[in-house]
Amino acid sequence: MNDADLLRYSRQIMLAQIDIEGQERLLAGRALVVGAGGLGSPVALYLAAAGVGRLTLADADAVELSNLQRQIAHGEADLGRNKAESARASAQALNPGCRIETLTAHLEGERMAAAVADADVVLDCTDRFSSRYAINAACRAAGVPLVSGAAIRFSGQLAVFDPRDPECPCYACLYPPDGSGDEALSCAESGVVAPLVGLIGSFQALEAIKLLSGAGTPHRGLSTFDGLTGQWRHFRVPRDPACATCGG
Repeated sequence: MNDADLLRYSRQIMLAQIDIEGQERLLAGRALVVGAGGLGSPVALYLAAAGVGRLTLADADAVELSNLQRQIAHGEADLGRNKAESARASAQALNPGCRIETLTAHLEGERMAAAVADADVVLDCTDRFSSRYAINAACRAAGVPLVSGAAIRFSGQLAVFDPRDPECPCYACLYPPDGSGDEALSCAESGVVAPLVGLIGSFQALEAIKLLSGAGTPHRGLSTFDGLTGQWRHFRVPRDPACATCGG
């Protein structure tokens, strides 16, 4: 780090749990953010600002007017623009020293496997079960930690799945596939209060920073948040020995 870096990241370097060594690990870190919408916006902005060395933002969708209520990486000037490219511009404006790459085609198959294998941590900021299962499977195969977030209406949740830990479950342990496809709730169909995605996305960014820097202890189990009461709940999630993704 040069003098400008030391000043830029000084408030993190002051933290004993991060210090210079942890900040250097962040600067060498590689994060894949799948989804540059409501959750992906604060994730991308905070990871870039915090000094993660390389961000890869993946999203095939374009910015729409209805997104602007909560997807803070985009503005009216970005309407019709690819979300990954729009979020890249916003994050790059915060920290020009962060290397930011974009994937503007839908991630699946070999493209998904390659993108996950090239990362040190993956953040699932999508809103479809099919995407979440595919990301989870790729992370298990590559041995890459996964930080999963979800937000709908006034309810949010976060979980971290680390395949390097033999006792850690995977996303499919928590939500076993039942063949129902993507009939799950989505923001477009059920709505979401604007700050909720910021809250959960910031939680995801914090967990990614901890994983990359070595600070603290990674989140375990499932945390849920009720925005109407302001209450958090935490649940232990055991690994399922019969899980189709990580069992056996």
